[in-house]
Amino acid sequence: MIKITLPDGSVRSFDKKEVTPYEVAVDISEGFARNVISAKFNDTVVETTTPLTTDGSLTLYTFKNDEGKKAFWHSSAHVLAQALEELYPDVKLWVGPAIDNGFYYDVDLKEGSISENDFKAIESKMIEIARGKHDFKMRTVSKEEALSYYKDKNNYKVDLIENLEDGTISFCDHSSFTDLCRGGHIPNTGIIKAVKILSVAGAYYKGDEKNKQLTRVYGISFPKQKELTEYLHLLEEAKKRDHRKLGKELELFTFSQRVGQGLPLWLPKGAALRERLENFLKAAQKKAGYEMVVTPHIGQKELYETSGHYAKYGEDSFQPITTPADGEEFLLKPMNCPHHCEIYNSKPFSYKELPKRFAEFGTVYRYEQSGELHGLTRVRGFTQDDAHIFCTPDQLDTEFKEVIDLVLYVFGSLGFENFTAQVSLRDPENPDKYIGSDENWDKAEKAILNAAIDKGLNYVVETGEAAFYGPKLDFMVKDALGRQWQLGTIQVDYNLPERFDLTYKGSDNEMHRPVMIHRAPFGSLERFVAILLEHTGGNFPLWLMPEQAIIISISEKYEKYAEKVLNVLENDEIRALTDNRNETVGKKIREAEMQKFPFMIIVGEQEEKDNTITVRQHGGDDLGTITVEDFTKLVNDRVNKSLKTFK
Repeated sequence: MIKITLPDGSVRSFDKKEVTPYEVAVDISEGFARNVISAKFNDTVVETTTPLTTDGSLTLYTFKNDEGKKAFWHSSAHVLAQALEELYPDVKLWVGPAIDNGFYYDVDLKEGSISENDFKAIESKMIEIARGKHDFKMRTVSKEEALSYYKDKNNYKVDLIENLEDGTISFCDHSSFTDLCRGGHIPNTGIIKAVKILSVAGAYYKGDEKNKQLTRVYGISFPKQKELTEYLHLLEEAKKRDHRKLGKELELFTFSQRVGQGLPLWLPKGAALRERLENFLKAAQKKAGYEMVVTPHIGQKELYETSGHYAKYGEDSFQPITTPADGEEFLLKPMNCPHHCEIYNSKPFSYKELPKRFAEFGTVYRYEQSGELHGLTRVRGFTQDDAHIFCTPDQLDTEFKEVIDLVLYVFGSLGFENFTAQVSLRDPENPDKYIGSDENWDKAEKAILNAAIDKGLNYVVETGEAAFYGPKLDFMVKDALGRQWQLGTIQVDYNLPERFDLTYKGSDNEMHRPVMIHRAPFGSLERFVAILLEHTGGNFPLWLMPEQAIIISISEKYEKYAEKVLNVLENDEIRALTDNRNETVGKKIREAEMQKFPFMIIVGEQEEKDNTITVRQHGGDDLGTITVEDFTKLVNDRVNKSLKTFK
């Protein structure tokens, strides 16, 4: 008798020596079983045909589940690899994983290249293979057998195998194709109904710029053609909303090769946008009892050795800056927290003075690989809306929940309504990834879970996603196109206070260790602006827009009246400008639409005579002719409606 426990707690019993996940699915419902494409047994990914010989917990996945998509796209990568081998006989395969949206395969073409002109042929070959309905079959092989299979024909696979332990190596076969693989496939290729090759890019072998550059072929696949069509439509929408495109059109930021890759330059409109975001958060932080601090852009290497950042990231970061003094080395600041620990250490504190909440818009620097840089979402220099709270253990629960309230206020004021909280815990299988005692980790993880439950958050738990010094609560936000982004993070840290020997005097006159909370509702201003641009398509909330209105005079005769209107608006703190160019009114309106001005104010003879303005809203809606006073009231009412109040 085998007893299989399902996620809802129900148990299915089978009077046999073994049962497959597919047979369990059939036992639940034949209709459900037709859609099951992957499974997990006792936290291990298995095939739907894998024999289960012991009691255990089973989760069944369809394409609607993330794990199901992962198996679907991983299997599709195998089909892509087979297609490339058939189309390019000299190709050498390296690796082909599933990614968040689709899959890729890194290959060495030896000669020639793959361009967009080749995409159709690759797609056709993949569909031809898929229609064969070939089963994916896993088999375990010895290290000697694996090396023998790839010897003399694929040095990349040989290199992979040499770093694997004997007894842990497996192959996956389908059709006439074999690949080195750990598993996690759909039942057969026939489930793949629609395929699209999305792009090709260069990728260094093992991610090392010193190694040979391979060709990375990106693709995506679906079990229905309709789903691919919908995805491609979404992709077109995403291109229109690309923050790099909008940032250029709206004149917010730019990059310069002379300045350096991954180092954004903020133009006047972008700088003003950043300033409004900063002032918005500063006002809320002031109400919440935060104190602003400022720290330098560099610090002595010893500072980051003490914090543990150098040991974890030093080799992959900007290299130390040496000075004329013997043995003196500085680093570009990769994190603000070590500096804030030293600010706390600058004077003694008693329990009556805690919590201390230090906040800073601090610019930090990390050396990201050039191939990973992407607009504002992946840069080498960025500004964090960082704050660190030093509190007693008894204050931790309240402080953590108040930070959650602050994050929710930020999201509400900026239109992010669809989000999930992610509790990121350590990986118990890899303790070397983390610093600090198990006791402190247990306390920190418990504090975060309790806060998420008490605040009624919709949350998930992700093991292995914690920071190296402590667990965290990340907010995963869905944008207007349904894409998920990590925005806002709160972390509990018992470790840095120990490493920096932070103390406070308790009510018992003894010295105690404070708890440290790291938090950043924006995360970084650069990444936050990028995501906000793509979420809104450049139509920011009215309170945040660089300019809220543009005044267009019909001819030169009414420019003085336009200036008069501008003065009234500026006195009411409405951001506006005039367009006095020698262009037609139609062209000015079209360009104002492209620049996404929320309101276009038209003034001419009748408006000057009646002391009124004609207002056109972005998108084409005509609000008619009204007084300037009525317009300012309209703008202020809309601003107040969108900008939430922080208690």
